[in-house]
Amino acid sequence: MAREFELCPGRRVGGDHPCFIIAEIGQNHQGDLDIAKRMIRMAKDCGADCAKFQKSELEYKFNKKALERPYTSKHSWGKTYGEHKRHLEFSHDQYRELKKYAEEIGIFFTASGMDEMAVEFLHELDVPFFKVGSGDTNNFPYLEKTAKKGRPMVISSGMQSMNTMHQVYQIVKPINPNFCFLQCTSAYPLQPEDVNLRVILAYQSAFPDIPIGYSGHETGIAISVAAVAMGAKVLERHVTLDKTWKGSDHQASLEPHELAELVKAIRTVERAMGSPVKQLLPCEMACNEKLGKSVVAKVAIPEGAILTLDMLTVKVGEPKGFPPESIFDLVGQKTKRSIEEDETITEQAVENHVKKVKC
Repeated sequence: MAREFELCPGRRVGGDHPCFIIAEIGQNHQGDLDIAKRMIRMAKDCGADCAKFQKSELEYKFNKKALERPYTSKHSWGKTYGEHKRHLEFSHDQYRELKKYAEEIGIFFTASGMDEMAVEFLHELDVPFFKVGSGDTNNFPYLEKTAKKGRPMVISSGMQSMNTMHQVYQIVKPINPNFCFLQCTSAYPLQPEDVNLRVILAYQSAFPDIPIGYSGHETGIAISVAAVAMGAKVLERHVTLDKTWKGSDHQASLEPHELAELVKAIRTVERAMGSPVKQLLPCEMACNEKLGKSVVAKVAIPEGAILTLDMLTVKVGEPKGFPPESIFDLVGQKTKRSIEEDETITEQAVENHVKKVKC
């Protein structure tokens, strides 16, 4: 069983605990604080466990030339990439306001720290856990400093190799054992053939002492539900209020009705996973009583006869008798009385019959 730990106060992940569902708001709030609050409320109303944003200290995430680069995309909020990013970036005070709002309505709040200074701020903000975006997963100095903060970590693995993920594990584990990996492919929107859900199984095998999850950028909910069925213990999906809004992430995001449907489907699948023990269940008894078959006499069988297979057949019988799997055990047994053709064969009709105990 994968190791479990407390990701948020009172909320553990891994083991048999329910999948922790993160609604990734990111920067789909369009730089509008009121929209951001509406999205936090939407995440709560749809049943997500956490509303997550992306926090950057732009001069630490980008160099000067990157910020000055002309940005002419249809998704742009400014003439340069720096202007675009500044439009979408909330201030520290705005983050404090959003966190307070999330606490008031009862949903966990965090953000991906997109650079080391953003992590410092989020640590000061007292978020329950750090999310490491795929772009920083191979940023080993960043990982080490973040791990040393002592907060639980959720680490995405888009754009990385298995060799890199082993290195990440070796860096983080000795410092901070409370972390998990998310299988992720960094494409927006993500095509099904590039999802590679089997990496979840590879991670479970390679890192059996940490929970494994999934961060999806595909459209729809089917793949994410499948990830949970494969054992994902943390699930992250981008969300939006309107897929037609300006911004490259909206198309790969879930609208409110989809998020609600995803949460409901995940909770249904978790209930359906059930037990690995295969046995006749109480809920099956009515069907078994009505349609369960028994061994019956294929021909008239006299008293004292030694049963052979050609004397026996299987039908829905009244009353119930020996179950079909006992038919071979009856061969060679002696009858205590005569049995009519088509009559159910019962224990009272067979000498010294001992049922074999199922293992």
